[in-house]
Amino acid sequence: MKIHPVIEDSDSLAQLCSRMAQSHFVAVDTEFMRESTYWPDLCLIQIADGKEAAAVDPKAQGLDLSSLLELLVDNEDVLKVFHAGGQDVEIVYNLTGRTPHPIFDTQIAAMALGLGEQIGYSNLVDALLGRQLDKGARFTDWGRRPLDKRQLDYAVADVTHLAELFPNMLDELRKTGRGAWIDAEMDKLADPSNYENAPDEAWKRVRIQSRKPDVLGRLKALAAWREREAQDKNLPRGRLLRDETLADLAAHPPRQQQALGKVRGLPSSWAGNDIGGRLMNVMTKAEALPENELPSRKDRKPGLGKEGALVADLLKLLLKIRAREIGVAPRLVARADELEHLAAGRRDDLGILTGWRYEEFGRDAVDLVEGRLAFAVRDGKLKMTHAEDKEDE
Repeated sequence: MKIHPVIEDSDSLAQLCSRMAQSHFVAVDTEFMRESTYWPDLCLIQIADGKEAAAVDPKAQGLDLSSLLELLVDNEDVLKVFHAGGQDVEIVYNLTGRTPHPIFDTQIAAMALGLGEQIGYSNLVDALLGRQLDKGARFTDWGRRPLDKRQLDYAVADVTHLAELFPNMLDELRKTGRGAWIDAEMDKLADPSNYENAPDEAWKRVRIQSRKPDVLGRLKALAAWREREAQDKNLPRGRLLRDETLADLAAHPPRQQQALGKVRGLPSSWAGNDIGGRLMNVMTKAEALPENELPSRKDRKPGLGKEGALVADLLKLLLKIRAREIGVAPRLVARADELEHLAAGRRDDLGILTGWRYEEFGRDAVDLVEGRLAFAVRDGKLKMTHAEDKEDE
């Protein structure tokens, strides 16, 4: 594979992208910094198509990224390959308002191939290619210039190996017939709604026990305010105001700004400064959450009780057995909350009761809950036994 010098000018980038637009796929990775910012600071973009690879420096003066972004979001003929690509996709979304499509994530594919639920990139390369990656530049300062040769070699190696991994994984998925098993997961990764960071939706990510409309109304207003403040100041939202403090303010709002100085998790200076004043203004003007916006009770964790909790534990055991038998990561088959809902008697709107998940696990799961399946030990091994199997004996 031809490795180009780092690309720092628009013409070279446009020519590279023009050639790669004729490929079936491109492997993509990014290096960025975001420890102290709300928006990720894009420092490097790596891209490869199996024939050539390059690192692109987005900080180079005068560099126009439009040819690369068009390749990623406009060209439907080229598959975009990532590994654990959520943050990479987020960066593209922030730059364009769109997500790469079509998309393939090797970490998701690894779940269908029985390689673990969240296998790291270096472990995946070792498992499938038998190579050890240099981790020396892993925690480097990618914002510093100039980047040295070791940094660039490390960065480009990520996409050269990715371009080699992908065809092998695709062939294996085709052989096993499991390509369709991960389609929904790939669609979720490419769903723009995952990356919108809409302030009015931010409250849904904050954990709170109360379902009182007035409390949730304050939470919605406070979370939206925090999101806009963090975006404007380019600060991590948690550094501005932690979720726990946000939920506490929503449930127990102070009546006077001076009282903010006694709220755990808030700087004492907020008792008298402008940002504290804005916070108080948001709380006092917050309206109760309308009935049609209240969280659905279906989405809440079911109250299982002791017996229900035991059934959920049996379902988790069944999941481990079935996942081991078919050679996939358990998380690809079912989530813990789905098992709890099933144990509590719910049957509608559960992914494990549709499609391949039902065939491979859901049918047995329902049989277990409804008493038609049991566990047995035979020849020292744990087995599943259906009621009809016992009758035949």
